Parts: sequence; structure tokens; C-alpha cells
Amino acid sequence: MRADRLVSLTLLLQTRPKMTAGELARELEVSERTIHRDLDALSGAGVPVYATRGSAGGVALMEGWRTQLTGFTRAELHALAAVAAPGALDDLGLTSALRSGLVKMAASLPALQQPALEYARQRLHVDASSWFPEREAVPHLATLRDAVWQDRRVSLTYRDFEGKPSRKVVDPYALVIKADRWYLVASTGEDEPRVYRGSRVDGARIRPETFIRPARFDLPAFWKAWCSRFAEKRAQYEVTLRLTPEALEALRKIRPRAEGARLDSAPCSADGRKTVVVDFEREAIAFSQLCDVGSEFEVLAPEALRTKLLKLATGILDTHRSATP
Repeated sequence: MRADRLVSLTLLLQTRPKMTAGELARELEVSERTIHRDLDALSGAGVPVYATRGSAGGVALMEGWRTQLTGFTRAELHALAAVAAPGALDDLGLTSALRSGLVKMAASLPALQQPALEYARQRLHVDASSWFPEREAVPHLATLRDAVWQDRRVSLTYRDFEGKPSRKVVDPYALVIKADRWYLVASTGEDEPRVYRGSRVDGARIRPETFIRPARFDLPAFWKAWCSRFAEKRAQYEVTLRLTPEALEALRKIRPRAEGARLDSAPCSADGRKTVVVDFEREAIAFSQLCDVGSEFEVLAPEALRTKLLKLATGILDTHRSATP
């Protein structure tokens, strides 16, 4: 176990110019004390690793030094064999690059490990595509990708959740895909980085000027922290519903899987219906999703949503009555 960690530690330092002991500890999921012991072990084994103090300090390898480690563990081979070509790579035009890269990697493996890779490839396959066409269109993704890669500023036209447009000049730090949704991480240069949903970018134009990325900006750490804040501060729109078993099953299919246990645990009344409180975040989301549930449910609160659904149902009924021969 420790030997694998020392290899991983060496490769991390080889691929990144400088990392703090804390960053290494988080990456390898150990304590900082363990990292310091491992660094002593590497130094004792002749690996030219050194540490510097101060705000710009960290751990690094001697410039120009490279390890010749080329072997993979069995678990690493299995993981590499499972790599598919998800829609994200299609969006970025990198599917063929992934395939050719995997072919080159397989060819570079020691002869003894190549059969193990093929063995795993025939026993585990990951299909990242969906049965249903749920992916959002991101027409300006190619422009955003080029700007991110080139560290070029972008003139952005963006539409918020309510559809209100705005225009701004941003420094595009990165692109993130989460559950088939593209997001742009960017800053106006005067504030902390913000997250913009890719499908709401109505216009993007690369500007001639470049920008300097913050030296301490770490994308995985930023995204993890942003997701935590989003979960804590997201809007709330709680709806109290009374549903038949059929309506409850329809609701379960369109809600996050994590809500299933809470929906199941709600007490049943004598007629078999359940009363549950569901957070839809916004009225528009609640209205849309409840229309997908169909009938056999009743909105008990809030009254505004109940009135809106009743108006829709009455309008549909009146239209069909007047159209009946």
C-alpha cells in the first residue's frame, strides 16, 4: 500500500510544478504527517525532492528530473479499460483523440501487462449515454473551450433562470460537465469566480486580450466548495401534496433518487393516499414537474401554485368541451 502511495506521490510531483503538503494529503487521502514521512522516504531513496517555506512555498522535484516508472497496478488497468467516450468528449470534439490516446497507451505497456488490459476490457464496459435525449444544447461551447484553453477574455451574453439577459466581459477559467450539463467557471476580474450554465450562454465572442489565471486557483477544490455552497443556499419552494400510489410513483420517477426513501416513509391515510412536502426550488419547476405527474394528486399548499394548476386544468377542460361535436 505504501509503495503504491510513494509512486503516486512521485508522479503527482512530476506532473505538477509545486504542491503544498496539505494539497498532497488531500489528493492521496492521508494526513500531512504521513506525507512528510513519505517525502523523507523518497529523499532517502534518492528522489531529488525538496520543500520551501512561505506563502509561495511547497514541495517540488528538482527541475528536469523524471522518473522512469511505467508499470500499472491491476486496479489501474481495470479502471483504464473501463474508460468510455462520454458525450462530453463528443461535445468537445475529443472522442477520436481519446481512442487514439488509449491505443498509444496500450501499446506502450510492458508486454506482460497488455493481456491484463484486454482481459479487463472484455469484462467491464461503461456506457455514459442516456436512453433519452436529455442533453442540453450548448451552441457556444466551442468558443468557450477555445477561450479557456488560450486564457483569452470573452464577451458573454448570458440569460439567468428567469430569462433576463445580461452582458459582461469575463475571464473564463474552466469548463465543467456535471450530469450532462455544461458549466463555465469565470470571473469578471473584480470578484470571485462564478458558475454560468452553458445552455444559458446566448452569445460568446473571444476578445483579443488575455488574462492571468490566479496562481492558487484549483478547479477540483473550487468546484467541490461551490457545489457545497449551492446545496446550502439554493432557493426553496416547498409544496405540500396529497397523492395516490400511482401519482406517487410518477412523482418518484421525475424527482432525484435520494428523495425516494423519504417519499416511501410518508404515512398513508385510510384511502391509501400520502401527504408529502417536496422542495422544487422554484414555482416554475414545480408547475412543470407536476404537469408530468398527471392526475390523482392535489396541491394543498402553496395556494398560488394550486390556483395556477387549477386555471390550467379548467382551461384545458373548457377548450375540449367547446371542441366536442
